[in-house]
Amino acid sequence: MFFSLLSYFTSGNQILIIYALVTLLLRIPAMLLSLSIHEAAHGWMANKLGDPTARNLGRITINPLKHLNPLGALSMLIFGVGWANPVPINSRYFKKPKRDMALTAIAGPLSNLVQGFVATALMIVGTRLFFGSIGYEGSDVLFFYYFSKIIDGTMIEKIVCILFALLWIYATLNFSLALFNLIPIPPFDGSRLAFVFLPDKYYFGIMKYERYIMFGFLALFYFFGDALGTIFSLFIELVFLSFSWVLLI
Repeated sequence: MFFSLLSYFTSGNQILIIYALVTLLLRIPAMLLSLSIHEAAHGWMANKLGDPTARNLGRITINPLKHLNPLGALSMLIFGVGWANPVPINSRYFKKPKRDMALTAIAGPLSNLVQGFVATALMIVGTRLFFGSIGYEGSDVLFFYYFSKIIDGTMIEKIVCILFALLWIYATLNFSLALFNLIPIPPFDGSRLAFVFLPDKYYFGIMKYERYIMFGFLALFYFFGDALGTIFSLFIELVFLSFSWVLLI
């Protein structure tokens, strides 16, 4: 994503420059809200299960300033994959630490799926009401349609399509976050769920090395980022088309 937008900014083509600028500007509020709700969901679930740590620190909030990690936000803004400051969890408050850690962890990506579905529903229903049938050409085609209206549409079409484009970006960001965090490798949220049935000896033994495993995964992402990006894109497209079909059936 970064190199595509950079090439658009340096292309000298006014349309491509506007496209890159609109995309970048719309990603900022979408990113801040997505990450904030993700972390707040972790804190909310932990609090429900008996751990008041996040609540006491004021982290059960969608205020981005409470969760913002500058490096993680920049990474997500540029590359589409990033992180916020993790909500602190104290498993000693949990009655069943492994189970409750799994429930707390899964709350984050589940919140992203819900956000993605809500944004997609609003976008698809709104587009159909405003422009008629949207067809099934694919999510990228739909985004370019919005952009074309932002450039050449009437004033009301420009305003409406900026909103629809924001919903599109918000949905795709949230689906990406959900998929990324469900990877069953420490320290991603999916590992808490995948390893919940392991004996304590092995569970805590693996989690002890989660920082080093994370470095290994980042190296993997660096060298095979294109392949992983393709998988993410296919997943997002499948979710989008399936949800579009359900809404418009």
